[in-house]
Amino acid sequence: MPKTNLSRNTLAIILGGGAGTRLFPLTASRSKPAVPIAGKYRLVDIPISNCMNSGINRMFVLTQFNSASLNKHIKNTYHFSMFSSAFVDILAAEQTPDNAGWYQGTADAVRQCLRHMDQHEAEYILILSGDQLYQMDFQKMLEAHVEQGAEISIATIPVAAREAPELGILKSNEAGWITSFIEKPAADLLPNWESDTGAEMRKMERVYLASMGIYIFNRRLLTELLLSEYNAATDFGKEIIPNAISNHKVASYQYEGYWTDIGNIYSFFEANLALTQEIPDFNLFDNDNPVYTRARMLPPAKISGTTLEKTIIAEGSIILASRVENSVIGIRTRIGHGTTVVSCYIMGSDYYETIEEMDRAAAEGIPKIGIGDRCYIRNTIIDKNCRIGNDVRINGGKHLPNANHELYAVKDGIVVVKKGAVLPDGFVI
Repeated sequence: MPKTNLSRNTLAIILGGGAGTRLFPLTASRSKPAVPIAGKYRLVDIPISNCMNSGINRMFVLTQFNSASLNKHIKNTYHFSMFSSAFVDILAAEQTPDNAGWYQGTADAVRQCLRHMDQHEAEYILILSGDQLYQMDFQKMLEAHVEQGAEISIATIPVAAREAPELGILKSNEAGWITSFIEKPAADLLPNWESDTGAEMRKMERVYLASMGIYIFNRRLLTELLLSEYNAATDFGKEIIPNAISNHKVASYQYEGYWTDIGNIYSFFEANLALTQEIPDFNLFDNDNPVYTRARMLPPAKISGTTLEKTIIAEGSIILASRVENSVIGIRTRIGHGTTVVSCYIMGSDYYETIEEMDRAAAEGIPKIGIGDRCYIRNTIIDKNCRIGNDVRINGGKHLPNANHELYAVKDGIVVVKKGAVLPDGFVI
């Protein structure tokens, strides 16, 4: 088959993830793939954009937990020509005569949705996670899969010993075939799992090959594995992949670009703030690989009297602060006079308040949506639609113990102000 046709002969399946407890409270009312990132996108926009930039334009998104906002975002964002076969379809967990249960894991989710995929011709199935940040050309991975004669290909990335215990680690032979796999190995086992990842990677001590949770399956084999060979298996990483290595041709596709798994509050916070660097590892300004999202008809950002340093500001924002540094400011964010924001991700708002609504709220002692005057906010994530009054001080850092309060949570020293929270004047964390 010509290489140019590979992407057209591929269906992509994007897994919506589980309850996302490690990202709580950001996942209190939304699924992980629906969490806002970089001020104007959602996490699910990343795998969808990677597919579209790779020429793969038939995608299923499998959802289950807190899926309403994710479904709404996809419905409002991804529209294709009526003369095109392209689609991004949502497959929500559903009860059927054959299965009355929820998705029990990644493999079980795909198994339950096979009947919907049977309506579309494709020789290859690309399986992706909905909660990772990376830019990857899947066309090149498909080409390597076909050229090697693989039945399954796993995208792998070299990692250091610090990250290895949190990931699935594998070993491959000189021909690129995966010979062994271990899920989240204990630190004392790592010396036995080193791989030759190349001279450049070894200099950085990235000597372990980790699974990125990105798989290509020959469609016929995937159906056999899920319906007969391993019909009781519920997870790809823990069951399907380790078992398939001994019986099938499983290849490693080594990727050396930027990739991070948004698994917890700390990694989410660090990934967002890293976007403010002069030359970030994840390039939002790539002409050839744009990140797609919902097109909003918002005014440009308005800034007055503010010193800005390494800051991303999304459209529709009104910034009157004295200083904003090393921060990501989301859509429709309002920040008042004399306020300082350092190392924060402010997600912004879903709507603007009218002058009448502001006056009515003020009469009731309720702050406006956004951040008030003379505040100091540091090491903080502020979720959407929060109302933060004047003279509020939030100083996140390692000195704060982990905690979960009605209005906010603290994780690894990062304060997360919950969606829609109201912090009155003078509030201190």
